[in-house]
Amino acid sequence: MSKKRSAIIASLFLAALLLSVVLFRHFTGNENKRFETYTNDLFCQEVAGSTISLHYTLKNPEAYGIDHAPVTFGYCTTDTTAVCASAENALAVLHSFDRSRLSRENRLTYDILENYMVSAHELAPYALYEEPLAPLTGTQSQLPVLLSEYQFDTQKDIDTYLELLTKTPEYFHSILEFEQAKSESGLFMASYSADALIAECQAFIDMEDQNYLYSSFEDRLAATGLPDETKNAYIEANSERIKNYIFPAYTELKDGLTALRETGKNNNGLCHLPDGRKYYELTVASETGSSRTIPELQQLTQGQMFADLTDMQKILSPSAEGASVSSDLFKTQGTLLENPDPACILEDLEQKLKSNFPKPPKVTTEIKYVQKSMEEYLSPAFYMIPAIDNAADNVIYINEGHLPDDLSLFTTLAHEGYPGHLYQTTYYASQKPDPIRNLLNYGGYVEGWATYSEMMSYYYAPVSKEQATLMQKNTSIILGLYALADMGIHYEGWTLLDAISFFRSYGITDTDTIEKIYDLIIADPANYLKYYIGYVEFLEMKKEAMKAWGDDFSQKKFHKAVLDVGPAPFQLVREYALKKK
Repeated sequence: MSKKRSAIIASLFLAALLLSVVLFRHFTGNENKRFETYTNDLFCQEVAGSTISLHYTLKNPEAYGIDHAPVTFGYCTTDTTAVCASAENALAVLHSFDRSRLSRENRLTYDILENYMVSAHELAPYALYEEPLAPLTGTQSQLPVLLSEYQFDTQKDIDTYLELLTKTPEYFHSILEFEQAKSESGLFMASYSADALIAECQAFIDMEDQNYLYSSFEDRLAATGLPDETKNAYIEANSERIKNYIFPAYTELKDGLTALRETGKNNNGLCHLPDGRKYYELTVASETGSSRTIPELQQLTQGQMFADLTDMQKILSPSAEGASVSSDLFKTQGTLLENPDPACILEDLEQKLKSNFPKPPKVTTEIKYVQKSMEEYLSPAFYMIPAIDNAADNVIYINEGHLPDDLSLFTTLAHEGYPGHLYQTTYYASQKPDPIRNLLNYGGYVEGWATYSEMMSYYYAPVSKEQATLMQKNTSIILGLYALADMGIHYEGWTLLDAISFFRSYGITDTDTIEKIYDLIIADPANYLKYYIGYVEFLEMKKEAMKAWGDDFSQKKFHKAVLDVGPAPFQLVREYALKKK
């Protein structure tokens, strides 16, 4: 599930760091031990700041010394002064350690923490520019899924879950207060973005008794082995809380957005806001993990697109041996796989890892399907990141409403499963990294790796090499167009008409489709860049590795090197994976 690194979300993290000043000012001893104690304490403070975060990060919090944590979703803050002060203190605490005396692994953690804190410090003054609500990736979309997947390992988990449901109104109220502060500052979202969120909230409310928060609760309860009388009491309590807390919270959010929908002063990109271009630059750096400037990213994107187009033209050239496949390019829709069962596809993809990737750890994966009534509002698929002390149990959700054919299912499962998110997450967990690393979000690395994996999977599919190349390059080019549009809209100030003209120059003429893309980009700046820029950064690193390692280069060696470093900004991945810092 998506998690943005921002001043809003980072506020609790930074407050924990501020508290650490007192805890570690007088701590003495071995520098590595001192640093590890610090990061462990930081991890525990941060993860306990949200019940959802705690439950999804740790199956057994007691093993980490977390015995009592408040039941809360956390909150959105509008106090930019406090966030800025916390960010400054956070860096001061980190810099109190002597980096030169740390082990290589601890230096890596130190460097990543420093990058993360600097980014949070730079973004802190722009807290009100952030947006907790967005189509597909916003709180309103993700919270129901997170609640429906909240596992009951103990009876205490059930009690905590039911108490957490009662906190939904206050959590949503804090989001509305944040949106009202945005409105007062002239930073509220475009009216059409608000309309999309209002419709989504209404669709969730309209499910009524068919809402999956009812059925999923009963399914999870059935596996607990509790007496029927106890189960029935819990089912009644869950039903009462959904009706009295969840639905009213969504109703308040819908009504609040309705009241604010016309207060937005900008229906276009971030660069139309005061200092919006600077905020976009910082957001792109944070979201992608790339140190390149926006013009450099535009040049990188155009270069990759040109290379992809050149490869396609070679195949489609009348003199090319594979020219005959050009007419079959879009004939892969429908039945392509002998067995389109997702579990079988995952198993097949896992087997294909052997020659080019490190051996994956043994895990189990459950495939679930998005409820039909919510297909329109959720991504085509998503991987639920498991607890760090229970990485063997994994879940992938499939949205059948967004997967029109077998090949889409195949490549999507490669993105979410093998060698994508599931593989990268569980492999990295098997390396036993410092726990704090699991709380530092580097979307460019994570989504870039999954996109890189998805692109590789075309060559694993049961199609000819020429078809695989054409389809993979075509997909890459489309993502490149989205990336250029994102930068064009938010950095250069494109209007909808500009976006239509841009896409039409590449043969995409459906105005309704272009308008939907434009709306998504407006509502979630830099989201597409995580996927595309992250993917291209991995391609660029592979070129660098091939040049540096020469005859010693292999796919498996390269993949192991970048996977061992784990989620990080790409400059640090380069330094530690390629240069062996």
